[in-house]
Amino acid sequence: MTPGIPGTSGSPKASDPLMRQATSPDRIGQQIAFLAEADKLKLILRRTPLIDLSRRENSAEHSWHLILTAMIVREHVGADVDLMRVLEMLAIHDLIEIDAGDTFAYDFKGQATKAERERAGAERVFGILPDDQRAYLRQLWDEFEAQETIEARFAHSVDRLQPLIVNASCGGGSWINQNLTQEDILRRMAPIETALPTLWPFVTQTIDRYCAAGVLAKSPSRTR
Repeated sequence: MTPGIPGTSGSPKASDPLMRQATSPDRIGQQIAFLAEADKLKLILRRTPLIDLSRRENSAEHSWHLILTAMIVREHVGADVDLMRVLEMLAIHDLIEIDAGDTFAYDFKGQATKAERERAGAERVFGILPDDQRAYLRQLWDEFEAQETIEARFAHSVDRLQPLIVNASCGGGSWINQNLTQEDILRRMAPIETALPTLWPFVTQTIDRYCAAGVLAKSPSRTR
């Protein structure tokens, strides 16, 4: 086990599809083409700002922050989890935005076409790779989307937690001027309550604070 990172192995396994030896110039060419294509994720802007409010973060920055977040909050998962698989999911899950773009979590019209656009993006972007690596990354992406494994649920909760942390640290961030309610945010953050229950009080306290500040509208049905 790698010191300090539970759930990861110290060396790559020969069976790992991402560690097989390249055997042809065509294979190497496909891998280089994929890595060049992946760089375009830096061009995809999200709604969440940087903490200093100087600009909006891009999706590559978001993916890096998710990976770091998962490493730090791993201890709050109430079950054994394969952290390396979680990190792999987080590294690749937004690559489809190169084609599909980032759909704002509270853009309800955009959400209606999000799944279709992202599936098409997954087909093209992962399809640049050699077949074995295409299949492996697509499997990771499908697992993340399905949320049926503990790793996928943990990864998904981290994807919800990171924007909350940023918004909580910069005066409301992407929540400002969106006419959002307490219920909207709680519904979006719900995966955290299940996968990272010890962090749920931070979530609710943050939402309550921004309701009190008038950034979010308090839901009448909520009594705290």
